[in-house]
Amino acid sequence: MLVEFRVRNFRSIRDDMYLSMAASADKEKRESNTAPSGAASVPDLLRSAAIYGPNASGKSALIGAMQLAQSVVATSATLMPGQPLAHIPFKLDPECASAPSEFEFTFVLEGTRYQYGFSLTSAGIAEEWLLVYKTHRPQIWFGRSYNAPANTDDYRFGPSLSGPKKVWQDATRRNALFLSTAAQLNSESLLPVYNWIVSKLFVIAAGMQPSFDQSTAWISQTQSKQLLLKFLTSADIGISDLGLEARQLHHFNVDLRNGRPEQTIAESEVQFPVFTHSGPKGQGKFQIEEESTGTQRLFAFAAPVIEALQTGRTIVVDELDGSLHTHIVRFLVDLFHHLPPKGGHSAQLIFTTHDTALLDAGIFRRDQIWLMEKRPDQSSTLVPLSDFSPRKNEAIERGYLQGRYGGLPITTDFWFAEEGFGA
Repeated sequence: MLVEFRVRNFRSIRDDMYLSMAASADKEKRESNTAPSGAASVPDLLRSAAIYGPNASGKSALIGAMQLAQSVVATSATLMPGQPLAHIPFKLDPECASAPSEFEFTFVLEGTRYQYGFSLTSAGIAEEWLLVYKTHRPQIWFGRSYNAPANTDDYRFGPSLSGPKKVWQDATRRNALFLSTAAQLNSESLLPVYNWIVSKLFVIAAGMQPSFDQSTAWISQTQSKQLLLKFLTSADIGISDLGLEARQLHHFNVDLRNGRPEQTIAESEVQFPVFTHSGPKGQGKFQIEEESTGTQRLFAFAAPVIEALQTGRTIVVDELDGSLHTHIVRFLVDLFHHLPPKGGHSAQLIFTTHDTALLDAGIFRRDQIWLMEKRPDQSSTLVPLSDFSPRKNEAIERGYLQGRYGGLPITTDFWFAEEGFGA
């Protein structure tokens, strides 16, 4: 499970920003909304977190930071030598423009706490580190920093990291992470850390949704299909059965090897989902493109959400409520709160939203609600609602909309007459 994500100097985020999933001492909804971390050095962890804030406050920057950090871990070892890294610093402070962006994941895996992070510029990795907590005391597995005068990376290794460290070090290029390179070279010690970041963390950016492919593939598997149907019927979107339809897709290929373009057309068979709806006078089958945007989005999320609940993945979604009714969003959150963990692994759901109706729905603890807003210098801040110490019976939605906790847009009057739109 994710314990904390930290980011610095990325897009609208100038200073250190922390999103913590560590539960406070509050006993409210502890059995449903929190789960034991399994690590001696980590308290119980939250199963969900909702992030509120006005447009352009930095919510997407936070989710984008997670996505970028995950992408660098997944792909940096395969980059060409000298290929620049994505460096998107805070642009409204000249000191930040050339400073590295910094990212850090803290998570628990099989009872051990890992704290892994790195900083980068477009030229390459500036720093990288991994601390491991088998007990309350950290073990330094490795650290790396760029020595600009010598144009080399300085490494330090702890005794707990086993394997051919010098081989991994020599294979790590300036624009690649040591973790990614060592994992590519099958480091038994570092592969679990790499795999958690790349495979156990599932990040969906704003305006995006998972591919239909996983949910579509599940339709051909009897047990998985039943799980899909139960998920969709529980959401009350009127689907009574699922099927598959094969379609021929045409692919245009252009070959330039002979000095002139040669175009060929290839065909392939692709399975598409078909949805059965039942009414008092009969049934009808509908193609995916005939379904509403909300139904398409829910179907895309179905298999990834079910798999997360089964295997203990952390799902992060920017604008979860896009095209989804308040009750459907609540349905999704309730799944993470109330379904028992499988094999001792609890899933987590982290999402941004503008749906204030969720605040008074009785589904969150105070430490699960986070508020994002901009400072006067246009840098983003993030604080938990619990910092405002709201009363147990306080109307959170009303207080939020009244500006009691911040995280609201500040609008001004727009006079049509003065702009030439009226008399």
